[in-house]
Amino acid sequence: MTHAIRTVTAGIVAAVAAVCLLGGCAGGPKSGTPPAAAKAIQPAPAPTPESAQAATAAATAEVVAAERAFANTMATRDFKRFITFLSPDAVFFSGNAVKHGAAEVAEQWAPYFDSPQAPFAWAPDHVEVLASGTLALSTGPVYQKGKLVGRFNSIWRLEAPNTWRIVFDKGEAVCGASP
Repeated sequence: MTHAIRTVTAGIVAAVAAVCLLGGCAGGPKSGTPPAAAKAIQPAPAPTPESAQAATAAATAEVVAAERAFANTMATRDFKRFITFLSPDAVFFSGNAVKHGAAEVAEQWAPYFDSPQAPFAWAPDHVEVLASGTLALSTGPVYQKGKLVGRFNSIWRLEAPNTWRIVFDKGEAVCGASP
């Protein structure tokens, strides 16, 4: 009986090996032909200078629009909308104070929305966007009662499709102007 078990076992092993070898040959690529998956994976074509410029121009226009909409929250006294422009990671500088996170920034800015008249206004006059299209600098004048008193510098980050939020903001007084 031991001889019979060995013979059956050897036969099974030989059959399994033959199936594996045949399956491996039948399922494998023919000589010199890459597998279908290798054919499907190809590097993306490099963007042309024109398409890269168009993408940067589009991102710049988005940031200009976001900055103007952000400034409009002050003009229209819309504090709830103001908060939507703040990244959760926002860092705002004000004099020697630095506020971290949207909640701290909102708490610091809330008093600016208390009166019916906006205490100041701003508008972008220059925006630069990284070639990646995910980070931008917006800068421009700050006016108080129609008088130039400073310049703001804001760093915007693309945090979701078509959603730019401020991650850094710092204003500076202009020479001869009090903040």
